[in-house]
Amino acid sequence: MVGVNQTIHDQAVIFGAGQNLVGIVTQPIDYQPGERPVFVILNSGIVHRVGHHRMYVALARTLARLGHQVLRFDLSGVGDSDVRSDGLTLLDSVLADVREAADWLASTRQARRFIIIGLCSGADHSLVYGVSDPRVCGLVLLDPSIPPTRGYYLRYACRHLIRPGSWLKLFVGGGRLRTKIRKLLGSTQADPWEPHRLNLNNPMIREFLLNTYQRSMELGMQCLAVFTSGFPHQHNYRRQILDAFPTVPFGDRLRLEYFAGCDHVFTSEPDRARLFAIILEWVTHAAFATQRAATAVAEQDVETECPVYEF
Repeated sequence: MVGVNQTIHDQAVIFGAGQNLVGIVTQPIDYQPGERPVFVILNSGIVHRVGHHRMYVALARTLARLGHQVLRFDLSGVGDSDVRSDGLTLLDSVLADVREAADWLASTRQARRFIIIGLCSGADHSLVYGVSDPRVCGLVLLDPSIPPTRGYYLRYACRHLIRPGSWLKLFVGGGRLRTKIRKLLGSTQADPWEPHRLNLNNPMIREFLLNTYQRSMELGMQCLAVFTSGFPHQHNYRRQILDAFPTVPFGDRLRLEYFAGCDHVFTSEPDRARLFAIILEWVTHAAFATQRAATAVAEQDVETECPVYEF
C-alpha cells in the first residue's frame, strides 16, 4: 500500500480467474462500502492504466477525494496484465476482464453498483459491457464511436471549403472533401479511408450501436458523453449522437458535453480540469437506478452480442 496523502491511498491489486489482471484501487483512507457507486476505468487501446499523460491517475484520486472507490486496471495483454489463456476474441476478452474486475470488487470490496469510464475504444467497451451487467448504473463515455450524420458531413464540407487548397482538390477529383460531399448528397461510393478505420457507416454496426444505446436507456442507466473536436474524422458537433440515434429516448439520462478546441486525450490542463469538474458534478447530481430496478429489466431476454464489431 502506497500513501498518496492524508485522505486517500492507492493499493496495487492482482485479481481475475487466472490471477493475470493487475490494477490499482484508489479510495479514501476511511472508505466504507455502501450505496455509493464504485468507478472502474478501462484502458484506451494499448495505453496502460495510468492513461494518457497520467490522466487516469489524477482522475482516480480526484474521485477518491469525493468519497468514491476507483479501480483502474490493465486489460489482458496490456501493461502489466498477462494475456488470457482461454483463446477469447478481442471483444469477448475485454468483456470477460471487466466482468472479473466487477466480480472481484463485489466479493472483496462489497461493491454493489458500478460506473464504467472509458476513452475512445475504452468508451465503446464501457457501453457494450454496461448493458450486460445490471450492477452498472452509469457510464462516462469520452469520444465514443458515433456514426456520421448529414450534419457531420455538412459541417466537414463547410469547414474545408474555406481553405483554397480544398477547392483545387475538389475540382481535380481528389481528397477527402469530395468524398464527404458525395456522402452528404447520398452517394453510396465507398470512402477510401474507411478500410483504415472502423466503418461506422456499416448498417450492422449502426444497428448494434443503436440497440446498445437503446438498451442502456431501458436499464435506466445514467450516461455522461463527452466529445472533443480532436476526433474530426468521426464527429464534429455536440448533438451528433442525438442525430445519429434519433429513436433512442435519452431524455435526462444523457448529459452531453462538447469540448471545442480540445484534443482527443485532454492534454491541456484547463481541458482536463473542466472534464474532471463535469464528471464530479454529474456523479454528485445524477439519479442512478437502484440495483433491484436494473436487475428487473436485465432479466428480459435481449441479444447483446455483436458478431462483426471488434472495438
